[in-house]
Amino acid sequence: MKGLLPSPLMDLAERVVTENTAAGRRIVLAESCTGGLVCAAITEIPGSSDVLDRGFVTYSNDAKIESLGVSAELIDTFGAVSPAVAWAMARGALKHSDADVAVAITGVAGPGGGTESKPVGTVVFACALRGQSENDITAEQKNFDPTLSRAEIRQEATMAALELLLP
Repeated sequence: MKGLLPSPLMDLAERVVTENTAAGRRIVLAESCTGGLVCAAITEIPGSSDVLDRGFVTYSNDAKIESLGVSAELIDTFGAVSPAVAWAMARGALKHSDADVAVAITGVAGPGGGTESKPVGTVVFACALRGQSENDITAEQKNFDPTLSRAEIRQEATMAALELLLP
């Protein structure tokens, strides 16, 4: 390990910092199931203050509503783990920051909390760029292996989020 986190995660975080610094981009995170791991990985890298504007850990639905402006109706209709909510989280993170790019993560890390339609390992990501049309904000659901541990699912989700932050 190079730092607090496993080497593959640290290597990818270093790329995120280096490539976003070169591109002159600032980033913001809206994290739920990763609980700040993406920000933790980025801030392990020297020079991260040139890139990371801020991070929101919005673990509860109330936090998503209060900190990011996600509508309660959206959560009630689609559930907290949904492309619609991830989309709204990314949009809210951009709105409440000075960043150029936002990535949002919401999911079910387990071992409990899964349902038939959203089993353990279901994680939804959204990426938004400042100035783009809201219709162009992308959201994608990934289904990680439900037999992975909670820590492994969170680590895989963190890696996927870091990939989305590469210019």
